Amino acid sequence: MYQDVESLYHQIVMSREINAAVVNVSGRQRMLSQRIALFSLRLVCTSNQLEQEEIRHSLLDAVELMEKSHNGLLYGDTSLKLPGNPSKEVLNLYFESPHYVNEKVQQYIQQAAKLITTSKENLNLENPQLKYIIDAAGGELLNSLDAVVKQYQKESEIKQKSFEKTLVELYKKSQVAAKAVQKRNRELKETLNQLQKAQAHIIQTEKMSCLGQLLAGVAHEINNPVTFMYCNIHHAENYVSDVVDLLKLYQKNYPNPTDEIQECIESIDLDFLIEDLPKVISSMKIASDRIRQIVLSLRNFSRKDEEEKRNTNIHSCIESTLLILEHRLKEKSDQKEIKILKEFGTLPEIECYAGPLNQVFMNLISNALDALEEYQNHVNSSIFIPTIGIRTEMTSAEKIRIVVSDNGTGISENIKSRLFEPFFTTKPVGQGTGLGLSISYQIIVEKHGGSLKCVSNPGQGTEFIIELPVRLNQFAVEELGTTNTQPVLTNHLDFSPSA
Repeated sequence: MYQDVESLYHQIVMSREINAAVVNVSGRQRMLSQRIALFSLRLVCTSNQLEQEEIRHSLLDAVELMEKSHNGLLYGDTSLKLPGNPSKEVLNLYFESPHYVNEKVQQYIQQAAKLITTSKENLNLENPQLKYIIDAAGGELLNSLDAVVKQYQKESEIKQKSFEKTLVELYKKSQVAAKAVQKRNRELKETLNQLQKAQAHIIQTEKMSCLGQLLAGVAHEINNPVTFMYCNIHHAENYVSDVVDLLKLYQKNYPNPTDEIQECIESIDLDFLIEDLPKVISSMKIASDRIRQIVLSLRNFSRKDEEEKRNTNIHSCIESTLLILEHRLKEKSDQKEIKILKEFGTLPEIECYAGPLNQVFMNLISNALDALEEYQNHVNSSIFIPTIGIRTEMTSAEKIRIVVSDNGTGISENIKSRLFEPFFTTKPVGQGTGLGLSISYQIIVEKHGGSLKCVSNPGQGTEFIIELPVRLNQFAVEELGTTNTQPVLTNHLDFSPSA
């Protein structure tokens, strides 16, 4: 049975890598189509011959990369981990109605290639190749590429659900076998342990991998236009300042404008415009900087450093997680705004695996949000203030402590004793897998050599206490699932849910 689990695990990893590569390349096609359209427009609009040649080279590189990615999706590419055997549904999208993706991409590439070789005299906004490229990039080509990405994602989800179902069936069969074969109890117990950890690790890794891919993709798509806006706002501010100065000089040297000009001044309220326009530019600068911060947080959360230990700022990890969950904190029709109380101590950067720690913070804060949302339905909402507290501190020169608390309903003793068991959950079917706390325990205790404890009593809220070493030592296990340490649960007599 262990061999079956190991084989299935390799299938899942391989499938995940292939599907991730396919979705990434398909998304890249979408991005390249926009880049080609931008370069084409720049090529036509610039009059500088040297700049034109640079743009031609950039445009040629984008066209070649788009063609390579396109051929890789259809016929395979080992460097991109693409097998070249798309499903019948995907092939229909490429070669049959309603999308004809292959025809659209090939025609798009051909039109771009023609534009590259077009003489300088024929480079203008009326150029037929330019018109085709701009129209296709904003319409049918984009829609057809989106259809391919959605189909690949749909097939990936179906395949993953099939894998998960097989894993659950294997787990159930192993439980039945344990009761029937008592004499092999020790061997079977070890097999069950490995199976549970493999299941938990695979499902959680897949979930976080998909989330990471999504966040990385969103951050990438947003970053280019935001960077363009951010870089140009400074120039716009200078231009506006110059124009305002010029207007003031005109007012000073020509105090008696013509009736037509005076009428225009009054209709546009020139004095208010001169006063308000710099404020508008300033607001745009603040907004674009805020978007850049959000993109940076998404990138930090989705970074792929799960198997690389590095010096990390724990507060940055917590802030990135809070930013991603910010939409759940806001007031809704049936829920008050959830307040976050941060008591951050002075912490050094610690040596850790930042990716898995992001999973832990996501799991603990999400659980606290779930508890508070449920608790609001059973208390007097007019006086109850849902609150999540996050406290950090140094406990010694070698250790730090992170406490995540909520003032929700709390946890009974019989549930608390099973919190870290794989697949144990109190949530309704379809809302929880029972893997979050189990995986979190493995990450903190087995991967980092730290400790994870729960402190809770019914009606008094809940605290999860994490302790981590500042530097990983020989007791920290490099791979999840290689020890049999059981979680230790304690009660804290001084616990205060409002702290």
